[in-house]
Amino acid sequence: MKIVCEGINLSDAILKVVKACAARTTVPLLECIKLTAKNDSLTLLATDGEISIQKSIRADVLEEGSICVPGKYFADFIKKLEGVQITLAVEGSRMDIFYADSQTSMQVLSAEDFPAISTDINENSFTMKSSDLKKVISATSFCCATDDSRPNLKGCQFIIEDNKVCVTALDGFRLATCTAPLITSTGDMEIICPARTLNEIEKMIPSEGETEVFIQKGMILVSVEDTVLTSRLYGGDFIKKENIIPKSFLTTVTVDRNALLSSIERAAILVRSDKNNLIIFDISAGKIEVSSNSDIGNVQEPVKAEVEGKDVRIAMNSRFIDDAISSLEEDTIVLSLNSGIQPFIINNEKEKEVLYLILPVRTANNA
Repeated sequence: MKIVCEGINLSDAILKVVKACAARTTVPLLECIKLTAKNDSLTLLATDGEISIQKSIRADVLEEGSICVPGKYFADFIKKLEGVQITLAVEGSRMDIFYADSQTSMQVLSAEDFPAISTDINENSFTMKSSDLKKVISATSFCCATDDSRPNLKGCQFIIEDNKVCVTALDGFRLATCTAPLITSTGDMEIICPARTLNEIEKMIPSEGETEVFIQKGMILVSVEDTVLTSRLYGGDFIKKENIIPKSFLTTVTVDRNALLSSIERAAILVRSDKNNLIIFDISAGKIEVSSNSDIGNVQEPVKAEVEGKDVRIAMNSRFIDDAISSLEEDTIVLSLNSGIQPFIINNEKEKEVLYLILPVRTANNA
């Protein structure tokens, strides 16, 4: 294999696909990027067995062929050569990299045993505005679980029906759900997509226009220009959010989003080294009193609010409430509660398509 291409184009392609390289594996090829030179293009492909990313760039192909290069090292090296033209020439198990008046060699592996990745995924699909797809991902994926004890919770549930999509994520301590309209769909469907896959999709799709998502036999595919992402989907059943979200509330609090968020952030500073990052809301007529207490010191701040219903004292993980309120978009938000030991929800005052639920932390004063 021998090709000539621009460093900036090669670096951009590598930085996109290297995200799919395995970080820790006993299979060396999964740490590699497969380079395939054919006709007038160079195609880069990486996979960790769950997600794969493929991107093609223009290149002068002097000799066709395929080879596997160590992903992280190749990415870091080529990133330093964005301003020059690069020649890649493979000889046996060595690839020579020519740039300016210099030459570097890198050990490579045969591409023969690199996993075959199918992009023939088109049985079912749905299309939505790219901005809406970005929104449902960013509003929910951060609530996915990160441990392997419940694999399904490491992904977001997509329910497509009635010309809309409802996306839900939860990690056992909090839940996020977001609804958005569809432009088209081939029918009703339900999938569980890994959060990591969704975060890569969010990065690769444009802010404008439309994005079509293809589904087939436990696989998902999204293609944008010369970049194609495929990923496995999780199987099994997802927790039904209808069984978790309360249907009625005894206390409703309407409050300025920025004022409450600022107070939460200040209270969180003194407890950020504690296990639970615990802050407390004392809700009574006309205010939410935000407080935290640790060996470092304590914070106690009143925030003006419209309170309907009974007084409530509730403790929670400061990061969970911070994440939720930061993701809401309106100037005024609503907290709905029942007691200091029951889950409560947060959403915008007007647009209700995004909802967050948080489990409180039991303390001596609210147990």
